[in-house]
Amino acid sequence: MTKKPNILLIQVDQLTPLLMGTYGHKVVKTPNIDALAKEGVRFDAAYTPCPVCSPARACMVTGKYTSSNGAYDNAALLPANEPAMGHYLTLAGYDTVVSGKLHFVGPDQLHGFNRRLTTDIYPADFRWTWQMGEHGTPANQAPSYVGGHVKIDTWNDGLSYDEELHYRALEYLHAKGLDIAKARDQGKQVDPFFLFASYHHPHEPFWPPQEFWDLYEGAEIELPHFPENYRDTFSALDLWLNTYHGVDEQEGLTDEESMYRIRRAYYALVTYIDQKVGELVSSLKENGLWESTVIVFCSDHGDMLCEKGMIQKRYLYEMSTRIPLIIRFPDGYQAGRVCKDPVNLIDLLPTFLDLAEYPQDERLPMDGRSLMGLLDGTDADDWEAISETHADAMVQTPCFMLRQGKYKYIYIHNHPCQLFDLEADPDEWSNRVGDPAHAKIEAAMRARVLERFDPDAIAVDVGKSVRQRLLIDGAMKKNNTTWHYQPVFEPDRGIVERYMP
Repeated sequence: MTKKPNILLIQVDQLTPLLMGTYGHKVVKTPNIDALAKEGVRFDAAYTPCPVCSPARACMVTGKYTSSNGAYDNAALLPANEPAMGHYLTLAGYDTVVSGKLHFVGPDQLHGFNRRLTTDIYPADFRWTWQMGEHGTPANQAPSYVGGHVKIDTWNDGLSYDEELHYRALEYLHAKGLDIAKARDQGKQVDPFFLFASYHHPHEPFWPPQEFWDLYEGAEIELPHFPENYRDTFSALDLWLNTYHGVDEQEGLTDEESMYRIRRAYYALVTYIDQKVGELVSSLKENGLWESTVIVFCSDHGDMLCEKGMIQKRYLYEMSTRIPLIIRFPDGYQAGRVCKDPVNLIDLLPTFLDLAEYPQDERLPMDGRSLMGLLDGTDADDWEAISETHADAMVQTPCFMLRQGKYKYIYIHNHPCQLFDLEADPDEWSNRVGDPAHAKIEAAMRARVLERFDPDAIAVDVGKSVRQRLLIDGAMKKNNTTWHYQPVFEPDRGIVERYMP
């Protein structure tokens, strides 16, 4: 493999692997991602460390769980003194660049990256989250799913954002290709790059361009199925989140026509993202970067898409917590491999540090493990994946998901828990907690969660985080100050960051 390869990290938002061609779906069209998987490694049990956008990304860049870095939810600050991906790879000699969303709250909107090529799609301060000052009010996101609320070929901020960041990413790759060619002619070298291309879709609103909607005209779209007693299977966490999302107030959420239109629009947006991946790959090849670049494709979390009568993320079921993860190495390394070990987004940072040859003794403690050891066989220990959700308005107590082998355990502090055999019950309807045949595995997985985490201490820290941000948010509103920023072009320096007044 190329020494210190370039790294292209492609992350999308709210994409479940269960609705992708490369993961076995027969209808959704993802030819470019499929091709990437054939030339690389596909991870079949990859999970988000938190099924919410901002904390998932904070965990990924720090290699730590939310309870370690304190970024509990979309309104929680990622501390500037938390060593992150940008810091490490900058020190490893990489040109570290972001095109697209980081989705972090706080005055530091770089976290070690050299520069950002676009604004973020969401504000950087506390005020954008409704729950700041409106605790107890449902988010009421369900209406966008009821009646198949889909608009076709209606341009919106999400599409504009993805088109802008995609253009900037392609522009960067073209410039890098020219720099490398020029340096080669002069007998010089150019620093390797780490480009983070971070897209908004297939996140709602489900408003795909017409050409992608038309791809699924007459398609056989599989819809969720519900046992008669499906509401009786809900956990305390499910009930809280259903209230938060406004699910309980809406009729028609599980109407077949509504679900068909939502799924069709989602399929269309997945294919829209697939096209972007194909164009990035083509750019790497056209600019002489293909054989020196590691490509990583992933999502931050999934989307329930009406499974179990639920919408959005935050839940700890497969549709919400499982993510696609594909790594393509140069020179055909591990090409075509399918890895079934449970892994996590927090494992990407130590993986990148291995690729960048960053010294082990200079790395600060982190929760993730390098996937290189899993792939080359030097890390033969049992792998597990953990996801947490604690602070998002209606999550009233610390909650954890633990995946080991074929089993998944969901721990809800001071409430009944859940255990699923994903091989026998992939749709997670049969809770095995209390089943004598599964008593040993239940006890072992519960003990593992409580060995690793202190739910009572986390609950105290979450409360402290919320009180701090409410106070600071109030002062910022009174002073009319913000942490938003925008890139500004200066002819003699290129794109530089300027914080907005």
